[in-house]
Amino acid sequence: MIMKTTNIIKAFSWLLFISIFLSSCEEDGNKIYLSSPLESDFIASTDQTVLTKDIAQKIVLSFSWTKSAIFISDPDLKAPEDILLTYIQASTEEDFSSNIIESEEEELSRAYTAAELSVLAKNLGMTAEVARNIYFRLRATTGRNLEGTYSKTLTVNVTPYLIDMSIGMILDGTGAETGITLSSPDENGVYTGFIGATGWYNFYLLEGDGVLWGNPPADGNEFKLSSGKEIWNCWFPGAGGCYYTVFNTPQEAWSALYLETLEVSGDLTGSMTFDRPNTRWTYVFNAPAATTINIRLNGAGQQYNQSTGTDADAAIETPVAFVQNSEYITMGSQSETISVTIPQAGESTLIVDLSDPNGWICEVKSGADRGDEIPEYLYLAGIDDLISGSWTFDNYVTLYNEDNKAYAGIVNINSEWGYTIHTEIDNWGDKYTLDQGDEYTGTLIFTENPDEGDNIPAPPAGLYLIDISIKGLTYEVCLLKDTIYVAGLNDVWSFDTMLTTSSTPGVYSGRITIVKASAWGFAIYLFDDDWNHMFGGSGNKLYYSGSNITDDANLSPATYTMTVDLINGTYSIQQTN
Repeated sequence: MIMKTTNIIKAFSWLLFISIFLSSCEEDGNKIYLSSPLESDFIASTDQTVLTKDIAQKIVLSFSWTKSAIFISDPDLKAPEDILLTYIQASTEEDFSSNIIESEEEELSRAYTAAELSVLAKNLGMTAEVARNIYFRLRATTGRNLEGTYSKTLTVNVTPYLIDMSIGMILDGTGAETGITLSSPDENGVYTGFIGATGWYNFYLLEGDGVLWGNPPADGNEFKLSSGKEIWNCWFPGAGGCYYTVFNTPQEAWSALYLETLEVSGDLTGSMTFDRPNTRWTYVFNAPAATTINIRLNGAGQQYNQSTGTDADAAIETPVAFVQNSEYITMGSQSETISVTIPQAGESTLIVDLSDPNGWICEVKSGADRGDEIPEYLYLAGIDDLISGSWTFDNYVTLYNEDNKAYAGIVNINSEWGYTIHTEIDNWGDKYTLDQGDEYTGTLIFTENPDEGDNIPAPPAGLYLIDISIKGLTYEVCLLKDTIYVAGLNDVWSFDTMLTTSSTPGVYSGRITIVKASAWGFAIYLFDDDWNHMFGGSGNKLYYSGSNITDDANLSPATYTMTVDLINGTYSIQQTN
């Protein structure tokens, strides 16, 4: 507001000076003239372009022009530079008689991405995938209420792609597409739908016009939205599961309703199980006959929004119910009877599929369908046969990323023949063996034959981090050193606090000093200046790539001894005497 007022004062003062000066000169018989802005050189990078979604974020059209000048007949006077305003006008009418879109420009050039140009074409009423001319010209003026002068007209033949504002795409924390979408049937910038999220899942939302939404880049904005140049990931609360998500871009806010449980009642009674990778709930039962049944669906939820942040204790208890709406189900204030057809007698599965934001389905399918059952552990047979004396299932890595089916853990390796990876204890048949690679990195192949496959070679004896992705069929093995690091204490994110190894493999200990509770908690990092390999935890349990430890919030300022057992995944904090 101050800047605008200053510009107005400048312009008024200058015009007042000119008026007085002209009057004075007129009395003397000398006239001084102020000209309108001269026509600028106006250049386009191309005269035709075909737009596709594949190049949405690439620059496809740019304009440049020279700086217009205001001339005064007296060379001793000069007009102030900030009085000149420049606009780009676009229209589908060559004479600009109607259908004009205008944008104010502060620089001497303007670039359009394919997404921006397609949005402009949509706003001009053009049809997707149909070529049509867009006419561009500059308008320069010395005041917002003055007509000014115009540059020459440039013609660009544009074939736009369809801008679908009815769908918002969820991108992961790296900006990659996930295949998850939210729906905006009214194309009003409000997107809704269910997302099966892991705890603290990071994401962005991308609109059809290429606008990317995330958090404003400052603490305390977990459920606020920004589409500025600098944005942070949005993130879900710590509880993984089923979230009804609302993105309201006009209000620059979003919310997440965590559906913790879903109960079925009526002709069927029981608790349904959430299949997170497929964003659906299932209930397996035995049907006595092919028939139609009447059920009700009720759930218990916790609402997260700007008032609660991601604090589970502040979440608002919210009941959830579903009602029938033709072939689909929708959310309602109270549950109503839903009729479902059982196709045949025998084992059957009731499925509440919430994956498509444009239509949620409640149906019964024959057979037991419990979704993708991802094992919690992978077992490493043979990895310590020189310690235990045999091949056992005592060593394992733990699931830490369901989307990538990724497992990690700390293992004391001492192996003569290498090792194989198994999904179940005492199941020697279903296993992952070496495809290609060495002791530290490589790819895997799955076999159901216990006699097939090459063992994964083991590195020299020592303590190692093992990271395995079943989805990517890869493995990585990293040697741990005698020191690990505690970062985040007292809101200091550095590697100055160290824990050192003990006589017991995998056990580290050292002194930590708590001055105040950290706003974000703290974590254990395995390697110096490496933020990628870490353990978080709670309740004296450690989790690879887990949420930060927050015990410091309940501890008085003092010096403590912290001990971690990376193999068994535990930690303790005891006050130092």
